[in-house]
Amino acid sequence: MSWRKLAFKVIALAGLTAATGCAVIDRRATEREAVAEANTPPIGEFVELADGRRVHAFVEGTGPDLVLIHGASGNLRDFTFSLVDRLTDRYRVIAFDRPGMGYTDRADPSYDTPGNNGSEPVREQARMLQLAADQLGVTDPVVLGHSFGGAVALAWALERPQDTAALVVLSGASNPWPGGLGVSYSVPNSSLGGRIAVPLVSALLSTKTLNSMVDGVFAPQSAPAGYAEYLGADLALRRDSLRANARQVSSLKPQLAQMVPLYPDLPMPVEILHGEADDTVPPTIHAIPLSSQIPNANLVLLPGIGHMPHHVAQDDVEAAIDRAATRAGLRPTR
Repeated sequence: MSWRKLAFKVIALAGLTAATGCAVIDRRATEREAVAEANTPPIGEFVELADGRRVHAFVEGTGPDLVLIHGASGNLRDFTFSLVDRLTDRYRVIAFDRPGMGYTDRADPSYDTPGNNGSEPVREQARMLQLAADQLGVTDPVVLGHSFGGAVALAWALERPQDTAALVVLSGASNPWPGGLGVSYSVPNSSLGGRIAVPLVSALLSTKTLNSMVDGVFAPQSAPAGYAEYLGADLALRRDSLRANARQVSSLKPQLAQMVPLYPDLPMPVEILHGEADDTVPPTIHAIPLSSQIPNANLVLLPGIGHMPHHVAQDDVEAAIDRAATRAGLRPTR
């Protein structure tokens, strides 16, 4: 889900603040968050780290470890909707909610403060998920990251290059892009926007608009029937999740600029899978350059496919995972 189409909604909703009152907006947001969590409860287990932070993880299957990291505004249900069932016969699949999303805590409690708009490093997110993976007994995993999760997967590999068997970068953000993100991210990431615009969106954005935004992420394909309801799209409208997403995406570009010079040192096999029709994370800016930046990279471009291959081109995604595992010397069970 993207903030892009929220920009004009935020401006329109802001005019309601004076008439409606902040207390009413906050109450409405609180009620909606409670309903979202009741309708879409955790489906995995909670891993408590030594410092008290909790990570929500879904673990199922047998075989080599396969870690799945979702994208912006999402949660691990993006993978359990249908993809995980195609993999658990030959992998132990570990799908995580990223820090600040779904039911995983923020990487640092200070990030919960509205208007705290500094960076939120993807390498810090990777380290937090790695600590949870350690507690789950994960060893030499194949790590798949989708979209924003692709950046976290790359960060994972940079943090533990010798302990990561292989990477699958799926529609992944990997390189700095030209231009900025605009007000749709800067407003919710600002002090004023975090306190006013975010509660307004959380309280008043219609389900119809939200579902339309979800469907738009799949363009030129459409979301599978029941996907938005299963994912729990309203979870992304919780105030803390909105702030987390805005902060994370807003700080990503300079982090990628710092990571790019380190890519040539990655020793593991890397499978890059990207839809040619993806205009959310364009392959010309991300996948194609990345394929020449990593020595052991293999690039597969999918004609006519948009940003969500793990739903609309699942055979290709499975094949990429199996190639990565085979290239790493792993033996997926069948």
